[in-house]
Amino acid sequence: MLALTLTAELNGVTNLAPTDTPDAPFFYTFVVQCTSCRETHPNPVSFNRFETHDVSGGKGEANFREHSAVVKDAPKAYAHGSPPKRQTIIQFDCRGLEFLEFKPEGDFQAEGLDSPTKFSSIDLSDGEWFDYDEKAGDEVSIKDLRWEIRRA
Repeated sequence: MLALTLTAELNGVTNLAPTDTPDAPFFYTFVVQCTSCRETHPNPVSFNRFETHDVSGGKGEANFREHSAVVKDAPKAYAHGSPPKRQTIIQFDCRGLEFLEFKPEGDFQAEGLDSPTKFSSIDLSDGEWFDYDEKAGDEVSIKDLRWEIRRA
């Protein structure tokens, strides 16, 4: 079992999570390595947790075609903390492959820490995000993101 974890500095926001619903699935993008030949796939690979494929030569279904990767549960929101602490966002059961690096491509969402403001379409692909919370009257940000793939 592999876990995608995050450590990040959240300023004025909390409950950071991928926007991941059946109507708007989040595509998890990883650099992938085959566990038997140790070859790294030349391009990052994307998949979502709602689309499954039959596992070739085996029984069951997977969210990812080559070898298999199954998303165990819905993603968990990253809560504000001071100091920032590593939190598991989502877990995968992988067979025949390993995730080496996560690419945060896609929309994320968060909530105001001191207001009811909902932030959507957050782009973390540059490693940071800045905005303004009108209801709280203050700047908000997400910085110092550290994504890690760990054995769960």
